[in-house]
Amino acid sequence: MKSAALLALLAFPAAAQQAEGLVDARAAELRGLDKIAGVSTDIPVSVGQTAAFGALKVTLKACRYPSDDPSSNAYAYVVISEPDGKVAFDGWMIASSPALSALDHARYDIWVVRCSTN
Repeated sequence: MKSAALLALLAFPAAAQQAEGLVDARAAELRGLDKIAGVSTDIPVSVGQTAAFGALKVTLKACRYPSDDPSSNAYAYVVISEPDGKVAFDGWMIASSPALSALDHARYDIWVVRCSTN
């Protein structure tokens, strides 16, 4: 059962890309929330680049969006690391369902807002 669920999760990006006609973007806009300070910040990051948010490092591996309606959804593959190098999150985030695959951190929340073609 676990292997079937894992296989479904690993296959999701490819299946979603075929089903929605997804297009690769060059960058993404993420949003971060410092839960202690109560401040949210937009985090622009290009594919292959790393941005800092508080004590975290956020690396964007890919961002995909539906070709027929770019503003409708975004799928971003993100790796988020702690200052000591420990990986806090490594996976796909979905703009329309941020709780489906979310960062679990005591101080920070980070989610994908949209892909950017600029």
